Amino acid sequence: MKKIGLVGGTSWTSTIDYYRFFNEETNKILGGLHFPECIIYSVNFKLFSSYNAAYNWDATFELLADAADKLKAAGADMIMLGANTAHIVAERIADKIDLPLIDIREATARAIQKKQLKKVGLLGTVYTMELDFYKQKLYQKGLEVLIPQTKSEIDYIEETLVNELGKGIIVPETKQAYLAIINKMIAEGAEGIILGCTEIPLLISQQDIAIPVFNTTQIHAQAAVEFALSSN
Repeated sequence: MKKIGLVGGTSWTSTIDYYRFFNEETNKILGGLHFPECIIYSVNFKLFSSYNAAYNWDATFELLADAADKLKAAGADMIMLGANTAHIVAERIADKIDLPLIDIREATARAIQKKQLKKVGLLGTVYTMELDFYKQKLYQKGLEVLIPQTKSEIDYIEETLVNELGKGIIVPETKQAYLAIINKMIAEGAEGIILGCTEIPLLISQQDIAIPVFNTTQIHAQAAVEFALSSN
């Protein structure tokens, strides 16, 4: 089995979920006492968040590329960026590190296609929702993408991701606000909802919504385990 290398800490709350999913998915496939070899390098979330807020993508790249370098030096056979937003520099990191990079956008698109959906709602950071690096990947797969209708809704999601979910704080009122935003997307014709920030599954799950929900943390981890167990 190939060694999984995860750039985590973006944030620590979702990094915990990644580790759990790596182990659960591997054991589901191999059984017994089989669990994966994985290496996690956790960056300082304050740096990641600050660089993103300044739209300083070169600094974001340097931070994550340095972490990926350390994972490669430690023996990782593949690289994962444990945040949807981090994929704004995914191609640059893949080129620099010269290891397979498991792309959360590609894995999510495949999961949506398996459900034969065409129109999906996307929740995530302000960067994931407003910039093209994420949506464009989905467009290329023939998917139509909706984001929240208003700037205030987008900013609310960003603020709660940073100040609540990124710290492991779960607020019932925040959940209700997210569900209200999701219901608007459903009214617009969304056939599925992408939880496009790895912290959102801490708050929202499939049982909360009638249409398919795509937990990008779990989807990404499953894609990594599939690759780790493959002969590629």
